[in-house]
Parts: sequence; C-alpha cells; structure tokens
Amino acid sequence: MSIYRNAVWLVKGLQEYTKSGYEAAAKHFTPGDLDVKVTGRSFVITGANSGIGKRAALEIANRGGTVHMVCRNKERAEAAQKEIIDQSENQDVHVHILDMSSPRQVWEFAQNFTQKNTVHVLINNAGCMVNQRELTEEGLEKNFATNTLGTYILTTALIPALKTVEHPRVITVSSGGMLVQKLNMEDLQFEKGAFDGTMAYAQNKRQQVILMERWASQHKDIHFSSMHPGWADTPAVRLSMPDFHAKMQNKLRTEAMGADTVVWLAVSTAAGQQPSGLFFQDRKAVATHLPLAFSRSSPQDEERLQATLDQLSAKFNP
Repeated sequence: MSIYRNAVWLVKGLQEYTKSGYEAAAKHFTPGDLDVKVTGRSFVITGANSGIGKRAALEIANRGGTVHMVCRNKERAEAAQKEIIDQSENQDVHVHILDMSSPRQVWEFAQNFTQKNTVHVLINNAGCMVNQRELTEEGLEKNFATNTLGTYILTTALIPALKTVEHPRVITVSSGGMLVQKLNMEDLQFEKGAFDGTMAYAQNKRQQVILMERWASQHKDIHFSSMHPGWADTPAVRLSMPDFHAKMQNKLRTEAMGADTVVWLAVSTAAGQQPSGLFFQDRKAVATHLPLAFSRSSPQDEERLQATLDQLSAKFNP
C-alpha cells in the first residue's frame, strides 16, 4: 500500500505541487481577495525568519497587520525583522525567541504573550525534518516534539485568548506528504524499526491535519484550517532534502507562491467564509486522503491522539 500511495502522490505532486501547478491554479483565483487592510489585527507566526513564514510575515505587514515573529534563532530573526520593516514600512513587527521543540518553553511563551498581547490569527508554520533520530533535552523525538507537540501546546494555550477577539483564525502549514501516511498511534515517537526522517515528518503532518479537524469541531467560534504550500524552494527544503532539491529545483515554487494560501487563509474575507477544519491547496479545499489509499484512521485513534498529546503536554506545563 505504501508503494501505491507514494506512486500516486508523486504523480499528483508533479502535476500540482510544482511552480507550473501553482500557475495553473492561480488562473482561478478571485481577483481582489488579498486587496485588504488588516490594521489592528495581530498575527503570531512561528518560524517567521525564513522561507514561507518570512514571506507570509512580509505580506501581512504590507497589509498593516501587527506581526509577532516567533523564531528560534535571535540573530536571523532580527535580520528578517529589519528586512520586513524596511520593505513594508510597518513598524509593528516584533520578535519573540522560542524553541518549538521545548514544550516548557512553548507553554511559558504562550502564557507570557497573552498577558501583554492580543492575538487574532495564529499561523503554525515552524517545522523541522531531522533525518537521524534525535532526542530533545526532555527525551522527546525532535520532529515529533517540534511539529506535533509544539504545535499542539501553542494552539491549545492560545485558544482562550483567540476566543476573546473577533474573527479568530488558526492556520497550520502542513504538507502534501501527509497523504502517504495513516495515523500510527502505536509509534508516535518512531521508536520501532529503522528511522526515516521524511516519513516521520509526513506522519507529523498527518497528525496536524487531524488535530485541526478536531479543534474545528470542538471550538466553533474559531476558524481552523490547514494547508499545503506545494513544493517551494526554501532554506528548509535545501537543508533537509538536498537530493530532492537538486533534482527539482527548476520546478520548485517561489517562497511567495508557497506562502500565498497561508496569507489568503489569514487575511481574506473569502477564507473566513469557508467551513472550519478544511485542508487547502492553492486557495481551494482539497481531500485529505488519496483515492483507495486506505489512510483514514478510526475516530477512536484520532481521539487517542488528542488525549495522548493532552497528557504529554500537561507534564510540561509550568
């Protein structure tokens, strides 16, 4: 089944996830969707110092939004902040230093942030793909700690603050790679068998999509959405997938193309009118499973995922 999924996914990717796929989809975009001002709205963007996160931060700053860049590396974050302020002429761009792989830090950040700031939109963009199994200081597998648990804690911790504002939104940058994965509740931290960083990442991305669907059903007053940016030429792809980048670099999307749907989901009126909990690609809701791929999980396993993350995150809540 994994061979079938991978083959179907690759064909789909070459048709849809590339630069030409974006250009074909863009012909059907509604003109004017992004001709908006979001002055007075506050956007928290993780992983905002490079790639898709940085481009999304710039586009939101261009439209007058208050941008909170949540980044791991202070030097790179401040350099990106300066670029964004210079290009957008928007001074309301702020840096917060946080390692998303540290659950204690994520809790502390969220609790401190909400004491001083408002949040209208959370964009869960930060992610990692570590190709050798690596543990954090807390003993967690690093991909899982960053992509799944970090996203879970930050979102959960900010939900009360989001509920106090008008038209709150949560957007998670997932990946089409999750289409080749079925939720595996028996090995969340990849302790069994040979470790494959690409598959671990894809499994995390499947987990993110499931969480967004569950939160959408549980918190009707917040608009949740996940999305796939396509195959974009970003520093993360160059670092984590050098062979893929070398083979595909002429076909990869620009960072602006990759960030387009993130920005659309974050600022447009049209996105807010879509049902909550959907998975988007190029401004359009798309299926979360390949045909005949048998990648659907049971409601019981999806409930177990949320319960397990809830228990795990509680251990690190200061």
